[in-house]
Amino acid sequence: MPRRVALYARVSTEDRGQDPELQLVPMREHAAAHGWEAIDYVDQASASDLRRRRGWRQLLEDAHRHRFDVVMVWKLDRFARSALDALHWLEQLDGYGVGLKILTQDIDTTTSAGRLVFTVLAAVAEMERELIRERVKAGVERARSEGRQLGRPPRSAVEDLRRWPEVRDQVMAGTITRAEGARRLRVRYGDFLAALNAFRNRGGAERTAAEFSQSG
Repeated sequence: MPRRVALYARVSTEDRGQDPELQLVPMREHAAAHGWEAIDYVDQASASDLRRRRGWRQLLEDAHRHRFDVVMVWKLDRFARSALDALHWLEQLDGYGVGLKILTQDIDTTTSAGRLVFTVLAAVAEMERELIRERVKAGVERARSEGRQLGRPPRSAVEDLRRWPEVRDQVMAGTITRAEGARRLRVRYGDFLAALNAFRNRGGAERTAAEFSQSG
């Protein structure tokens, strides 16, 4: 009997220009190449907004009914926004006898090695987001201590951090130095290296800049 796989795609409400097909097409191709039967589930919502993630809720109901064997997602952040959430959903799927496959990071939790890597990646991804949150918080506190008006200046800390994927790719491609990358984001050199190492440790160093722009 062919393996049955649920393909889950999610785009954020803040990224209305994103097309879930960019996630679904390569997953469908992967499933077809292995002769698997695929079912699509799609959400346009924040990962934390479970009420609006109707596709995800339906997927969980179908998992409980054993309508598929594995859930496939494009990237870790399409599945959950924190290590705690990721491990919670993984345990729930496990209880239904359903595995999880993350396509771009080649993780399959139906294997012991895949489960270990998934746990590590989930923790590293949360650490990277925490570094960014701390950078924004530090920027706000510094502005207050200097008596500057808070709001949306032309070059706010948040706007700097939006350039992280662009600057990160330039550093990894060798077009700018790590010191220059930290300067462009206006962060401490040590913080920049920590975020860069966290990204590399979760497999990013093996992917090209073009793939980063496609996966959002």
